[in-house]
Amino acid sequence: MNLIHTRPISGTHVVAIPYPGRGHINPMMNLCKLLASRKHDLLITFVITEEWLGFIRSYTKPDNIHFASIPNVLPSELVRGADFPGFYEAVMTKMEAPFEELLDNLELPVTAIIADTELKWAICMGNRRNFRVASLCTTSANFFSVLHSMVLTENWRFLIDTLDNGSELAEQSSGISPDIRMIFEGSTRQVFQLSLECISRVPKAKYVLFTSVYELEGHAIDTLKARFNIPINTIGPAIPYFELHGNSSETMVQNVPSYLQWLDIHPPCSVLYVSLGSFLSVSNDQMDEIAAGLQDSGVPYLWVARGETSWPTEKGSETGFVVPWCDQLKVLCYSSIGGFLTHCGWNSILEAIYAGIPMLTFPILFDQAPNSKQIVDDWKIGWRLKEEQKDGSLVTRASIAELVRSFMDPENNEVKNMRKSASELKEKCRKAVAENGSSQRNLDAFIKDISQGHDVMLIE
Repeated sequence: MNLIHTRPISGTHVVAIPYPGRGHINPMMNLCKLLASRKHDLLITFVITEEWLGFIRSYTKPDNIHFASIPNVLPSELVRGADFPGFYEAVMTKMEAPFEELLDNLELPVTAIIADTELKWAICMGNRRNFRVASLCTTSANFFSVLHSMVLTENWRFLIDTLDNGSELAEQSSGISPDIRMIFEGSTRQVFQLSLECISRVPKAKYVLFTSVYELEGHAIDTLKARFNIPINTIGPAIPYFELHGNSSETMVQNVPSYLQWLDIHPPCSVLYVSLGSFLSVSNDQMDEIAAGLQDSGVPYLWVARGETSWPTEKGSETGFVVPWCDQLKVLCYSSIGGFLTHCGWNSILEAIYAGIPMLTFPILFDQAPNSKQIVDDWKIGWRLKEEQKDGSLVTRASIAELVRSFMDPENNEVKNMRKSASELKEKCRKAVAENGSSQRNLDAFIKDISQGHDVMLIE
């Protein structure tokens, strides 16, 4: 990092290192932008691989956030889905050494490190070097709490063997909860065990930060606070709400993407937004059933399809509009959006809640099934499109079409109640990020704590 030596100013230097995946990099960057906006003499070094630097180099960011990169010691992001367990193992074993070398070569002393919870080595490395480490958890607090409950069981490695063997009787006698079974079925033994090892190291951090909102997951947060002897705080939603710039009517038409212009011509709450994530997806056969079901439903839809199916086109029609990418939060905040068909990734859920949009859930793996359970059973702001199907059968176009029609029916009393609940959670979420809201107070407390007595001399 080259700095011009002019005048010294007092500041704090934080190094942020996310897990190398879009669902982790984005919330880490959003957190860093929030921190940078609340303390202008805070310097943040944001560390990613060289490949990811190429992907996000053009991101708009404050001047006090700087990129730094480590070599590409991992399989490429473009092929990680082909062997995700191998990629996950590489993250746990290959990143630590180049990251330490980068730390040794930084010009400014490090005040604190914010590391993704799923970097198994980060907390121990930071403690060894006397850095204060904040562990940023990009899953729900509820999901983290479920996994941590298993870690608290002394024989948790034996429980993994029990899960791997698939004996329901053995599971019942071992006290394995349905939530754990649900998570394990959406993973592999290798990934599941590494995830638990990551969770087991979190109590050794100096802080734990959740991208969630206390008002959404107060019970889980309070449970974790009772277990841990370190500060546990919600700072979310770690989504780019601070970059929203008004409604479509306030923007010149020539600057509005075609998909937003298409949304503008539809009545309020009439369009279903569809996105099944940026990484692992469903089978081609299932994707074709979804495409056919949406078309048969007659409900207008905006679908972000990243090459998952050849069935729709990228051109808009009266019924549907298919794009490879969109500004998701901006779309969800459009008045014409009335529902969200989602894979139940945590970031997508937070954006839907911030926008007050009910969800049709289609979980694919790992934390997405328990996330779906929260949406449907706990918050009551969604329906399941995909039930737990033990035989792996497809959800048919007919059932998809029927459910989508009911879900988007404004006269349906159940839908009315669901939209009311979604609106109430929206207000709680927005109060949390307003001045003196719970998340804002937690951010300020975190900044104050890492800054006290640890300012360094920055060179402008």
